[in-house]
Amino acid sequence: MIRARDFVDASLYQTEEDVVQDALRHLLRARPDLRIRLAVHQYETGGLSIAKAASLAGVSWTQMKDILAEHHVQPRLGSEIIEEAEQEVQTLRAYFQDRE
Repeated sequence: MIRARDFVDASLYQTEEDVVQDALRHLLRARPDLRIRLAVHQYETGGLSIAKAASLAGVSWTQMKDILAEHHVQPRLGSEIIEEAEQEVQTLRAYFQDRE
């Protein structure tokens, strides 16, 4: 069985954490279904705003709202952190500019 340590020992990565992070990036790129499920979970547990969850899932803000509804997750209204609110405003502006 191949271990993360094998990649470090072969001087392909500096740390095992680097191996794991690269593997996770490739996994999420190859499996959009996992990206969506992870985004829903992270949103549901309070770790992400809708805008950030949409970005993680690779979908638009409105699509993320629909995905949350499909998973029976109630969207939170408003952001508790100013940076999240600003990110959501930027995402909405970009969304509506693309529609013009």
